[in-house]
Amino acid sequence: MASGIQDLEWFARESLLRGLGKPEIRKAMLDAGWTEDQVRNAVDAYADVTFPVPIPKPRPQLSARDAFLYLILFTTLYFSSYNLGSLIFEFIDKALPDPTVRTYQMFGWDSMRWSASALIVAFPTFLFLSYYIGKDLTRNPVKRFSPIRRWLTYLTLFVASCVLIGDVTTLIYNALGGELTSRLILKVVTVGAIAGTVFGYYLSDLRREERE
Repeated sequence: MASGIQDLEWFARESLLRGLGKPEIRKAMLDAGWTEDQVRNAVDAYADVTFPVPIPKPRPQLSARDAFLYLILFTTLYFSSYNLGSLIFEFIDKALPDPTVRTYQMFGWDSMRWSASALIVAFPTFLFLSYYIGKDLTRNPVKRFSPIRRWLTYLTLFVASCVLIGDVTTLIYNALGGELTSRLILKVVTVGAIAGTVFGYYLSDLRREERE
């Protein structure tokens, strides 16, 4: 497949050298059976600059620095999301205690203290890295297509999707069993809100990049 993509880019380069326009090249590639994404990547690999020879656009490269920043960014996102949900769960348990459970009170306070401490550390780190990386992407837009960034973004969408599916499944399962309680509904809403927010944000970010 890599060889085929290189051949397609070579075809695009030769076509541009012969004075053909990008719309004509795209149509020919599509008629030959190449997919829309493959055609777009091959044709858009060359800049729209007037010059006798097609000029390749700069391509994103995977660097250790970028990998480090994105791994910390998404790790703090997961850590913050989990502990936010855990903290809200503890508040729900305090407000609507389960009469069948009487031995978790001390553990509950310890859990709340841990979740609050984790949020105090992880969430500001996530916000700072988001701001820092955002400025870097503004200066170097090509980095938006960094492989590590896109892989971790899609992984995050996958995790958020799994959480949402499990959340809705839990709600339906308990509803069919007639075991819906206020505590359960609030916890399901909490998980759905957190996972849905993460999913919606990163999905809209990917769509914006594709339009650009």
